[in-house]
Amino acid sequence: MDVFPFEIPGPAYRERQVRTWIYRRAARSFLQMTDLPLGVRTRLAERYGDVRPEPLALRVADEGATVKALFSPGYEVVAMRYRGASSRACADEEQHVRPGSSDRRTACVSSQAGCGLGCTFCATGQMGLVRSLEPFEIVQQVLWAADVLGGTVTNVVFMGMGEPLANYEASLAAIRSIHDDVGISARKVVLSTVGLVPAMLRLAEEPLPVTLALSLHAPDDETRSRLVPVGVRWPVAECMEAAHAFRGAHGRRVTIEYALIAEVNDHRWQAEMLAGLLRGTDMHVNLIPLNPTAGFPAHASARVEEFAAELKAGGVNVTVRDTRGREIDAACGQLASRAPRKMERAGST
Repeated sequence: MDVFPFEIPGPAYRERQVRTWIYRRAARSFLQMTDLPLGVRTRLAERYGDVRPEPLALRVADEGATVKALFSPGYEVVAMRYRGASSRACADEEQHVRPGSSDRRTACVSSQAGCGLGCTFCATGQMGLVRSLEPFEIVQQVLWAADVLGGTVTNVVFMGMGEPLANYEASLAAIRSIHDDVGISARKVVLSTVGLVPAMLRLAEEPLPVTLALSLHAPDDETRSRLVPVGVRWPVAECMEAAHAFRGAHGRRVTIEYALIAEVNDHRWQAEMLAGLLRGTDMHVNLIPLNPTAGFPAHASARVEEFAAELKAGGVNVTVRDTRGREIDAACGQLASRAPRKMERAGST
């Protein structure tokens, strides 16, 4: 599926020129494309406007290394740069950084504006769904991040707003374009899901070697269903079976995401239960200090290091995420939820 949305007049090489400007040079406007005749540039600009929209809001932190933008109709993207990154350098948007990284430039992209799955602790889930994004809208986020960071993006994480597997076709089309057109290997793409089991199994059959992250957040069905409503339909055991199926099909390690919430999912027995689920596998747990939101009356656990130690004692690989950008509402949905404007819900009139 070609997600390129522009019709370029003239010979075929004109379109190739435009594609190069958009995908490899992250051009903002057709008027920047100086190897096209001025008349062609002008006509394209008049017909389509800019190549990608300007953000409605912009926040910058970490001396410019973390930049977050809000775009209409209410989706967010975060650009993050890591120099000399260590294995603990992670951002609030779910960044996986492995030892030896020297200069990583990551785009954390949204697949939807808002989200309809209603995870209780998530600002995006508290918003509800505005609409699913089109493939090129997702790709544009990567191009925006490349422009902001001043260089090619090295990693893409589908961990912004929305559930990628609830917008399956668009998310996969965007990943193919990121791989084929932008030139970022699918191996550098992480896709996070709260556990839509049929879509996980379908993803396992795709040829694209993406990395899967399962947002588990609790090892027991009772707690997980309170935090992640889809847990009622697809219990922990089924999610884990789908994760194993993905691991078997792609040979790529699956990450387990776990937002640690005080007195909810941070008990020792839950660490031991989680370790039991993962023992004998190479799955890696990413422990996430909870980002407080106005709609969720709980706070981050004070037992992060203890919980990590309990998992390690159970034979589980674990990383505690370092955080970035809290002062700029960097967790998904926070900037959109605080924006002074009304967003129309999907299906509303």
